[in-house]
Amino acid sequence: MASGMTSGMTITLAELARRFGGDIVGDAEQRVGSLAPLDKADAGQLAFLANQKYLPQVETTRAGAVLISLADLEKVAARDGLNFIVTPNPYAYFARVAQAFIDLATPAAKPGVHPSASIDPGAKVAASAVIGAHVTVEAGAVIGERAKLDAGVVIGRGVKLGDDVHLYPNVTVYHGCKLGARVIVHAGAVIGADGFGFAPDFVGEGDARTGSWVKIPQVGAVDIAEDVEIGANTTIDRGAMADTVIEECVKIDNLVQIGHNCRIGAYTVIAGCAGIAGSTNIGRHCMIGGAVGIAGHVTLADHVIVTAQSGVSKSLTKPGMYTSAFPAVNHADWNKSAAIMRNLDKLRDRIKALEAALDERKGE
Repeated sequence: MASGMTSGMTITLAELARRFGGDIVGDAEQRVGSLAPLDKADAGQLAFLANQKYLPQVETTRAGAVLISLADLEKVAARDGLNFIVTPNPYAYFARVAQAFIDLATPAAKPGVHPSASIDPGAKVAASAVIGAHVTVEAGAVIGERAKLDAGVVIGRGVKLGDDVHLYPNVTVYHGCKLGARVIVHAGAVIGADGFGFAPDFVGEGDARTGSWVKIPQVGAVDIAEDVEIGANTTIDRGAMADTVIEECVKIDNLVQIGHNCRIGAYTVIAGCAGIAGSTNIGRHCMIGGAVGIAGHVTLADHVIVTAQSGVSKSLTKPGMYTSAFPAVNHADWNKSAAIMRNLDKLRDRIKALEAALDERKGE
């Protein structure tokens, strides 16, 4: 923390600039203690401009200061009495400052193990870690420095958690999985459950069919690199033989399913309710929209964007934006379109017949 940044205190613009960069225009000693929108901020608050449509609000805001880009600052005609921190990316700057303000308001957790926690004697827990109520840590697990395990977390045997990992309540990490430094996993997420692997062993057809599904042992694990964040109730399956791998700085939303042996490239983001089948490789810096479904054994190149509710059934080998979802329309219009789609094969046949007839006439 910068000097003076203690709980309940404000911070000067100069201190913010020293910590996060940026150039100050106006009073560097102006103090702010929280963030607010341009139209609601007061003199003790910091606002930001990241969308052009809110530019007129800059001239009328009562905020103590505004985070703004140089290009947008040059468009502000009435600057009297206003303070600015000029930065190339005001939105990212806002996010970093917001984290600092949360730190100001959050009491520091005291290291130690809650009396109700169950820690196997064969586990190694850093003295600086914070172990909450009813946490279970099994044999061979290693808990890094300043790690925080909230109530009800279960850590399987041989799990390794890096420094500054934070697991929210009721997270379960199965045996043998690894989480790198500063990984955040939100409540109810499950890391390392068995992948969905079953071999068919049936004979016969129809009602005479007999046999069953034979479970394939899932002996891999999940390897999560540093600075990954995983949303609530998300599940990441362990590999069948090799590990499921999540590379550094991947951000995964709530209710996402990642199948066994997938690899998610660094800096990729995945929105809520996406489902990724096993053995899929997703590149770096990809964006996967909400409720996207990706089939197994496909590859997405780096810098691929898949829009919400799209289905991906084959590899996408070139960067770019891909869409297969049908946008919402009036119900009656959809019924008309659906009726046309049901008859596309017939329309195709009619077009082919017309083309053949035209070719015959041209040949006469």
